[in-house]
Amino acid sequence: MNRVEMEIKRRMLKGDRQAFRELYNAHFDYAMRTAVLVTRNREWAKDVVQETFVRVYKSIAQYDEGKPFKPWLYSILLRECFRVMEKEKKAFPLGEHVERLESNPGNAEAAIDIGQALDALQDKFRIPFILKYLHNYSEKEIAEMLELNVNTLKSRLLKGRELMRSALGGETYGSEA
Repeated sequence: MNRVEMEIKRRMLKGDRQAFRELYNAHFDYAMRTAVLVTRNREWAKDVVQETFVRVYKSIAQYDEGKPFKPWLYSILLRECFRVMEKEKKAFPLGEHVERLESNPGNAEAAIDIGQALDALQDKFRIPFILKYLHNYSEKEIAEMLELNVNTLKSRLLKGRELMRSALGGETYGSEA
């Protein structure tokens, strides 16, 4: 936890609502993008983010300052995403509410292709892929967030890359024997 986050935590523990607002403002956009990508539904994502920040507020005293804050926050966010998705148990239309991966207007078709390929991945490949390649988390951090063995995570990332490459018309690793 950096000094600013430590100060915010200290202020929150003293009941300072402005400190929580600062924490919320600092992480809301990133949390919302992640929740939309994971749940594939903007309305569910809004609920997920709201509940995530409620849980953060209630459990900030239990946060271990010796560890980075963002992975702790995003492990709560991901658990909440899974809870909402399990509760809803609805079919997700392909491509619905997928953000277009920060592309420029001249690259719109490529962004749609990438978004559709990402959306078509099974959750066990898609979620680690999002965390690694769109949010730049380390494999160790992702494994902790998803409560996976690092080697299992690496295997899922490899398979996710292969599926993305195949969906986008590229060559896959290994032989097709």
